[in-house]
Amino acid sequence: MTQYRVELPQLGDRLFISDGGLETTLLFKEGWDLPHFAAFDLLKDQKGTEALVNYYLPYLAIARDHGVGFILETPTWRANNDWGEILGYNADQLAAANRRSIKLLQHIRDNHQNDVGPMVVSGCVGPRGDGYAVETQMTVADAKDYHMPQLVAFAEAGADMASAITMTNGAEAAGIVLAAQAANLPVAISFTVETDGKLPSGETLGEVIGAVDQQTGSYPAYYMVNCAHPTHFEHLLDQAEPWVGRVRGVRANASQCSHAELDEATELDDGNPQELGMQYAALCGKLPNVRVLGGCCGTDHRHIREIANSCAPLFGR
Repeated sequence: MTQYRVELPQLGDRLFISDGGLETTLLFKEGWDLPHFAAFDLLKDQKGTEALVNYYLPYLAIARDHGVGFILETPTWRANNDWGEILGYNADQLAAANRRSIKLLQHIRDNHQNDVGPMVVSGCVGPRGDGYAVETQMTVADAKDYHMPQLVAFAEAGADMASAITMTNGAEAAGIVLAAQAANLPVAISFTVETDGKLPSGETLGEVIGAVDQQTGSYPAYYMVNCAHPTHFEHLLDQAEPWVGRVRGVRANASQCSHAELDEATELDDGNPQELGMQYAALCGKLPNVRVLGGCCGTDHRHIREIANSCAPLFGR
């Protein structure tokens, strides 16, 4: 059952954390086989489901220790039609996996809600294609139709919200927003940027946030940046422009490498957790409304603990 769909608690003043790089942790740290980076495929059996539950537990402990809220993000970044077909899922099986992911996180919340502050269950939507490049760019209308089944599955299962992660262009992001709106589901949109601070499409953060807000009546609850290192975009935040106030979350990579370099890497670059924590504290000083802090590729519970250590005191925790 949904708890926070009507009023998302991270829209207040309290700090929320989330998990780190789910796929990179499971693949490189825990040795799980994730075909096509699809963590949702672990939901097909009990052993894989238990691995996902165990993955979230250290992050819940960090939230408890620091007295902050938590965003429970589903492992469904690849659970759309194109990737599902490659993995052998038909439409019904894919919808069932998306619903199952929400139910799993609701179960985790039920078991830990007395220990941790508000826990928001969010259905994770990934790009139709590659998360690092713009391949076949859809129109806004096509993107709405394409992503609608996943958003409907989340809504039917009782998700509090959806988060579109690693968006590479504005048209697909806007389509996802309209699909979420049709499903009566709050949505956050998270863009990825290259080392120059621009999206793979060439759009700037200011341009794309402005465009998506204009095309959707400013329906997104907030925007985020993910799958990029703070050094790739922190310089953009010095501009006192309205779009900066719409950015409420960051899920950065551990590595300063470019997407192309990460794509070719055979070993995980997990960077420096303590340094990343300090860089997040600096971002908090530049993003007046930031409230959601998590990680992306290469990060794990060590990085999130350092982020919480550095940033929770800024929010009086």
